[in-house]
Amino acid sequence: SRVENRIFAGSSPHIRSKQTTSGIMLDVIIALTPAIIAAVYFFKLKAVFLITVTILSCVLSEYIWMRLSKKPSTIGDLSAVVTGLLLAFNLSPLVPLWIAAIGGVFAIIVAKQFFGGLGHNFINPALAARAFLMASWPVQMTSWETPGVDSVSSATPLVLLKYGSDSAGQLPSLFDLLIGNVGGCIGETSALALLIGAAYLLIKRVITPEIPIAFIGTVGIMTWVLGGNGLFEGNFIYHIFAGGLILGAFFMATDYTTSPMTFRGKIIMGIGCGVITSVIRLYGGYPEGVSYSILLMNLAVPLIDRFFIPKSFGGVGNNA
Repeated sequence: SRVENRIFAGSSPHIRSKQTTSGIMLDVIIALTPAIIAAVYFFKLKAVFLITVTILSCVLSEYIWMRLSKKPSTIGDLSAVVTGLLLAFNLSPLVPLWIAAIGGVFAIIVAKQFFGGLGHNFINPALAARAFLMASWPVQMTSWETPGVDSVSSATPLVLLKYGSDSAGQLPSLFDLLIGNVGGCIGETSALALLIGAAYLLIKRVITPEIPIAFIGTVGIMTWVLGGNGLFEGNFIYHIFAGGLILGAFFMATDYTTSPMTFRGKIIMGIGCGVITSVIRLYGGYPEGVSYSILLMNLAVPLIDRFFIPKSFGGVGNNA
């Protein structure tokens, strides 16, 4: 009988890269280092303990899971360390450490390993854990303090912007917002530190700019047009630098596994994240919407890829 040889080619890209998972994760850790320094400077030992607990929780959870499932250890790829860091960055310095530890377990076991591990999870593990903690312990997750002030009654800039009065001088200065001298999650307060890290990732080509530009640009435009007392009167600069927008746009929405593969798909995701974030901030009962916007768009990524990934040459045939 005649043997028929067939070559099946999927859609591009087909270029091999010298990048490794551990190398990429190490670059992310390096990029997050300025924000770590800022968090420790402003929130002192609370930030140190929080970061330590979430990283240890994530790494130990991954190690124990791989041992129980009799699979090779993957803690060397540093992905659990990055998840722990990002989880800590999304927590208030006043969150009890036991809650932070539970968040690490949820991020690794439920949001990551239950779906097959790194590369198979369909939502960002750190953000999934944050959403779980918000639903389970909302009071602890929304208690804030201003750096240097031992008080749980201070508000984040977005809370003041949504419910406070700018004319009364309640909003922190833009300078304080940039350097991180404001209340909020430990990793999102210093926009300048995050932008330094983002520049590193862009220069190293670990991430591409499509999602961050579309995400931040959409939030800026929508909050400028709709965020004030009249049209085109919104404080869009404050909306860009306050809260978790910079952290989410550059460090979480760009996650390889949970973001689209194509240029147009990334633009769609960025715009979608921006629209959802703006709607929640301006019209929702919650002053921040970055985490939920990214999680919701994570769910839409397979549909986005289905429409925008090009078909392979000659179509796709059945291969028994």
